Amino acid sequence: MATPKITIRDLRVEYVSEERRERHTAIAGFIRPQAGSLLMDGRPILEPGADRGVVFQEYALLPWRNVTENVALGLKLRGISKAERHRIAERYLAITNLTEAAHKYPHELSGGMKQRVAVARTLANAPQVMLMDEPFAAVDAQTRMTLQEELVRIWEQSRVTVLFVTHSVEEAVFLGDRVVVLSPRPARLRETVPINIPRTRRTWEKMNADPEFVALRDQVLHLVRGSGNGP
Repeated sequence: MATPKITIRDLRVEYVSEERRERHTAIAGFIRPQAGSLLMDGRPILEPGADRGVVFQEYALLPWRNVTENVALGLKLRGISKAERHRIAERYLAITNLTEAAHKYPHELSGGMKQRVAVARTLANAPQVMLMDEPFAAVDAQTRMTLQEELVRIWEQSRVTVLFVTHSVEEAVFLGDRVVVLSPRPARLRETVPINIPRTRRTWEKMNADPEFVALRDQVLHLVRGSGNGP
């Protein structure tokens, strides 16, 4: 039987159901897959690379550096001049609505602001793909909804490809252009559901009462709930 494949082109969001597994760690290059292969632009992924940026569940900010310095950290490690990296950091702080927090330190920020700093830091390094592993899981429900809307807005300005892992069906359908549902262990591709809801409707005020959103959410939920039977 042929091995199932997921091809990421203009993909913004992917969805993994049921169990946590070695997903972004393999795509990021931190571990090797036990079977199959991972390719980026036709080349095997064997180690971490600048073409893939990761936003983790934890914010992973350096507490002794302010917001601008945290966002510019990767640029500094690449040897970019101080003036240039601050210019780049300022751009992504503006995109993520953090300009006024530029000189604050992590302990002065809310959870939502810390996660936006992590997103800005990843975007500042200009990756081809941004990997997001349940980045909003640690914040409260209200902040999570706000961050989801913010991510839609940020994507409109950056247009970076995003691979997003979540256990929330609503989050997957709200954010995604495609929702990919996997079965439980051993994970197999169960189904890919296209999401064709226009970006202009991607606010919770509009989506909660949107019959297309409700139908897609129920479709994905049915796939997830039924995935215990195997592909």
